[in-house]
Amino acid sequence: MDIINDIFEQDHIISQLIFVISILAMILFVRFLIFWSVTRRTKENPDRKQAIRYFLNWITFYGIILFLFYYFADTSWMLRPLYSLGSTNITLSLLLVIFLILSLAYQVSKVVTSLFMPRVYDRYQLDRGIQFTFNRISHYIIMILAILISISTVGIDLSALTVFASVLGVGIGFGLQNIASNFISGIILLFERPIKVGDRVIVNEIIGDIEQINMRATIIKSIDNEHIIVPNSYFLEEHVINRSYSDPTMRVVVPIGVAYGTDPEKVRELLIQVGHEEYTSTESVLLDPEPFVNFIGFGDSSLDFELFIWISNPNDIIRVKTNINFRIHHILKENQIEIPFPQRDLHLRSVDASVYEKWKK
Repeated sequence: MDIINDIFEQDHIISQLIFVISILAMILFVRFLIFWSVTRRTKENPDRKQAIRYFLNWITFYGIILFLFYYFADTSWMLRPLYSLGSTNITLSLLLVIFLILSLAYQVSKVVTSLFMPRVYDRYQLDRGIQFTFNRISHYIIMILAILISISTVGIDLSALTVFASVLGVGIGFGLQNIASNFISGIILLFERPIKVGDRVIVNEIIGDIEQINMRATIIKSIDNEHIIVPNSYFLEEHVINRSYSDPTMRVVVPIGVAYGTDPEKVRELLIQVGHEEYTSTESVLLDPEPFVNFIGFGDSSLDFELFIWISNPNDIIRVKTNINFRIHHILKENQIEIPFPQRDLHLRSVDASVYEKWKK
């Protein structure tokens, strides 16, 4: 009798597996048909094709998970308690529900920030930094709501978490001080906005652009294409230069020295000409304020000047400086104006002939 029961039980398991595999194969086949029928009309639009593939993969994945969940919902291994939290028994079924809610919330967050929010940004012409701030705030709100919904859905008593919260509070107070500080600093950065995504900053003499402001750290992409991870608290506690803060207009200073005997008025005229020539070739160079030549003074080997030029985009400072240096070298060479190098005159005092002869030997 036991043998017969075992045979029937094995047949039942095999039939279940065959049924499950058939349903999964049917779901994948339907996904293939939908993708083929829709994308054959959009062969010339790869972006749309990629979006359709992503959406269908997302629907297929959750469809398979939901089917498996409801099909095996009453099985013993799905309802077996793994551990207890207060009066609630945590089972594999409850964990799967929490996973579905959180993962669905994450996907909803991606859809909101990538499809819905950009239309709002374009309508109100918001800058890149504000866009990043709103995206982060929307993501945090959606995920916090998802966590609260998942806890209430599975029936976990929040009072059972008080002990865990107390231990966590002690841990934050002692071992997680830096993490908590950087998290709070990140929230302050998102709202107060002393820096924002897209700003050009100088940190420890490294020039770079703010790429992301995350929960713990800010990612800076240097002009050498290196990514620097800086704790958020650094921007509230240390000296940081933000070239894009408030007004992105900044002054470019190019020093130049010419030989003694050169007409300073001629040098000023040529340097002003260089500024105007750069204005015609570089969009970010401004003529308001006008280029200005500062006569610094009389150096050891040269007459020292500085050319001041204003630009509207701080990201162009290196390119503008390079162009101006080339133009200055070319125009000074054309006008036969010498760029001197440091020189020293050596004067020898007369020496006694006997000493000279002794030195020669």
